[in-house]
Amino acid sequence: MNVPFDTQIKTLDPIFAEMSAATDRKAWAGNPELTMREKVLLSVVADICQQTLGLPFEAHVRMGREHGVDADDLRELLRFIAYDSGYPAALAALARLTDIEREQGLAGPTGQGHPVDGDGTGSPIPAPTRRAVHNLDAGFADYMDLQSRMRTGMRRLTVRERAFATMTVDVLYQTLQESFRVHVTRAFSAGATPEEVRAVVRFSAQFGMTKAWSGLRALNALFTETGTVFA
Repeated sequence: MNVPFDTQIKTLDPIFAEMSAATDRKAWAGNPELTMREKVLLSVVADICQQTLGLPFEAHVRMGREHGVDADDLRELLRFIAYDSGYPAALAALARLTDIEREQGLAGPTGQGHPVDGDGTGSPIPAPTRRAVHNLDAGFADYMDLQSRMRTGMRRLTVRERAFATMTVDVLYQTLQESFRVHVTRAFSAGATPEEVRAVVRFSAQFGMTKAWSGLRALNALFTETGTVFA
């Protein structure tokens, strides 16, 4: 029998459960700029980065099924985020995901994927970024080209969802310089508004308030530098 998530927390500590419920209400209802599907995806990203693969990850996987995030979507997210979270972290999440699907009787993947151009050349990374990374270290630039090229054929996640996911990694890993700028720019290119971009960073506060604080400071500085105007 599946015991509800909130009941499991109450069994552990009823006061913590009350605090957790209030936090969830604030985070999930207090960011209407993001869809429920996006919030689930970002929560899973946080689970991968922080390796919270117990109760939180299980809850987010089950919640995903309620908001259109199926087994194939989750696997594409794991494949996509692996180059930022690190492959070992994504692999641990993949193993746990498979266990959860079996334990909870959830539908598994259909096998849908995307072509992996592991032996090709070139990269979808913007030319200025490629040049900057190549000038930093040519071998690292080749590695980055490979990682980006292998993800070019992904179609289950939108560009907006992918940009928001990588922004969340930046906040949780506190990589708030070059990569954060690139990922925020990608979100804007996918049609995201400044308010929606800010909501992504704000939503991450539940996974580390001081990290979100630093993320918002970096985002505000970027907005000021680029002259971003709010509606």
